[in-house]
Amino acid sequence: MKSYQERINAYRIMWILVMYDLPMITKKEKQHYTEFRKSMLNSGFARFQFSMYLRHCSSRENADMHVERVKKILPPQGHIGIMTITDKQFGMMEIFRSKAAIAGPGAGTQLALF
Repeated sequence: MKSYQERINAYRIMWILVMYDLPMITKKEKQHYTEFRKSMLNSGFARFQFSMYLRHCSSRENADMHVERVKKILPPQGHIGIMTITDKQFGMMEIFRSKAAIAGPGAGTQLALF
């Protein structure tokens, strides 16, 4: 059985999921897409699917900070969704490649400074 501390952490640790559909017809739209994607990667997000990136955060406050950063880099056009879920909720996700179940991404590594 999990300890009280482990159960609390599963609800305190957060994941941010950013899903998007961006137009890529004109040269400018392709440039906005590339800038957005590179900014997401530079902000510590990892690609989960083609238009879905995720980031592990140590707390709700940390997640809120990163959500605000994403909002500041939104391109002028497109459809973007930002979802924040707990580590517990993320851990209940079932992930498949074709019909074979695979393990989900592990917890991100966090640098702790004292």
